[in-house]
Amino acid sequence: MKVVVFLSMLLVTQVLLTHSNASTEEEFSYLESSPKGPQHWGDLSKDWAACGNGLMQSPIDLAGEKVDKGLGKLNINYKAANATLMNRGHDIMLQWESDAGYLQIDATRYLLKQIHWHTPSEHQIDGTSYDLEAHMVHSSTDGKIAVVAILYKIGSSSDSFLDKLEEYIDESETNPTQNLGSVDPNYAITGGSLEYYRYMGSLTTPPCTEGVTWTIFNKIGTVSSEQVEELKDAVEEDAKKNARPLQKTNNRLIKLYNPDN
Repeated sequence: MKVVVFLSMLLVTQVLLTHSNASTEEEFSYLESSPKGPQHWGDLSKDWAACGNGLMQSPIDLAGEKVDKGLGKLNINYKAANATLMNRGHDIMLQWESDAGYLQIDATRYLLKQIHWHTPSEHQIDGTSYDLEAHMVHSSTDGKIAVVAILYKIGSSSDSFLDKLEEYIDESETNPTQNLGSVDPNYAITGGSLEYYRYMGSLTTPPCTEGVTWTIFNKIGTVSSEQVEELKDAVEEDAKKNARPLQKTNNRLIKLYNPDN
């Protein structure tokens, strides 16, 4: 059993750290006109087949949801830990190098591993797209993956978490791996809503692994136009818009936790 758990964690680690530096952007593209664009991801590698033939792919439009109070209040317990900022070419990622806390869903505890950003948002809510989406990626000891997503619109105020990372993001083009010391992930979810969506999906980049538990905050955060442009400027030219197109829902159940209903 210990060997199985170890191999599961090793596989998850490899999946979560795929495309860990800028040069790997050459492996896939976000440009629809490219032979390596999203519509071709499933053909680029046998390990990426799910990108083309999976039935539980992400992102999706969060519409037709059903209120489910049984989901309960989101159980998050984060803490500050040493982190490294990486420019992976197709996005900017902040990876925690030690125990940064966890997300608990039912009896499963998912350890926080990293956060990265997509412009514009990948998920939509009732057909509405937003300017930015953050993904906080977690994994369990038995190899399961859970992602907490935060959607943002451009407004008059900036996002305080991105404020703290500004100088490092600016430097990431010439210095793609930077040790930031201790970073508190709680700042990333400051002001988060009690309401959230929940559905089963996949990773939104190759290998598009399915069986991912998605949690998307219903409250839309605020980000400055300068912060969005900063994230775009730092990555490769064909990843300035690094949002995968919407995928078919395929009759999947989309739940909404609303404590007031």
